[in-house]
Amino acid sequence: MISAGIIVEYNPFHNGHLYHLQQTRKKTNADVVIAVMSGQFLQRGEPALVSKWARTNMALKAGVDLVIELPYTFCTQKAEKFAEGAVYLLTSLQADFICFGSESGNIDTFTNTINFISNHESDYNRFIRQFMNEGVSYPKAASLAFQQLAPSRDLLDLSKPNNILGYHYVKALQEIGSKTVPMTIERIHAGYHDQQLSSVKISSATSIRKTLAENRTLDHIQSHIPDTTYQELSAFYKKYNTFAFWENFWPFLKYRFSHSEPNELKDIYEVEEGMEYRLIRFAQEATSFKDFMEKIKTKRYTWTRLQRACVHILTNTKKEKMRNKFPEYIRVLGFNQLGRQYLKEKKERISLPIISNLSQAERKAVQLDIKISQTYSFAFGNNGQKIIEEEKKQFPIIVE
Repeated sequence: MISAGIIVEYNPFHNGHLYHLQQTRKKTNADVVIAVMSGQFLQRGEPALVSKWARTNMALKAGVDLVIELPYTFCTQKAEKFAEGAVYLLTSLQADFICFGSESGNIDTFTNTINFISNHESDYNRFIRQFMNEGVSYPKAASLAFQQLAPSRDLLDLSKPNNILGYHYVKALQEIGSKTVPMTIERIHAGYHDQQLSSVKISSATSIRKTLAENRTLDHIQSHIPDTTYQELSAFYKKYNTFAFWENFWPFLKYRFSHSEPNELKDIYEVEEGMEYRLIRFAQEATSFKDFMEKIKTKRYTWTRLQRACVHILTNTKKEKMRNKFPEYIRVLGFNQLGRQYLKEKKERISLPIISNLSQAERKAVQLDIKISQTYSFAFGNNGQKIIEEEKKQFPIIVE
């Protein structure tokens, strides 16, 4: 069977994701599409709107054949580590292709850009240091450094978020010597960070979440998501009476700040360069998570970087727990008949242990993901126990 891997968050699964899924199957002629999906917290330092199990259901009902989890130690990382973890899992599953969306839409620009930066590595790093010394964030410094080196060349635009992720996917494939072939599909209509719903039926996940947060009703987003997503979101809201937003976690995060000394926070992953003092100070003044973020954001620290730090503070995740070079296991969240058949055919040749229920979960990294789900449950009040029970008892979801 020909297999194509995709790296996703599905927060939530929308019409743009459906387009990407359909184009992936068409472009690669894949029999099986494998999704590596983030767990309860995401790469930009946000809680997932609904649980990983609800998003697995969305994916399978939309046509994904096999869903596996990208562990917390990779799904809440900067783009480079996020990509390394996801690519390693798809390579371990012997995916023939990785197909990702990008603003570029041309795979040659990715390989050309990687080769260009490799050939100019010392100058590239020198410019990054120069721009960071001027007080800008690392992502911005990297983009400026690249522009300084190649302002007129027909290479990748590394100021675009999907291009950046794609760059790291292709780079990770090269670095681990993977035989998996990268392909890209041009992103259409909505931009990654668009705040408002599009006039067409493909809108960004950001705008969909923003609309949900403001209206707390699915009516406004119904035309921008597949019917299966609408049904899953409706069922989730009926069961838990809320979706998970950062504001749900603000009382718990504020408690962490009020009961932590600076030296304790300094041990938390992503808390560096004296950031702990700024965080504690403004947590005392802030009236909401949004207010807190607006107070602590600077040119040097991006909103995303600060949100990730907040996730790790909320979960009390220390630096030593995030040092895994690669994932140590494959956790299966769900599959259909084709996905099950693919796993059965490849099982003997997959070097990583495959975990389908927590009775098999002796590894420390898996235990961390269980703890993360316990923290995620805080968003749901008295219904949070259902999230914890689901994490402990749920076998892979099977969609026929």
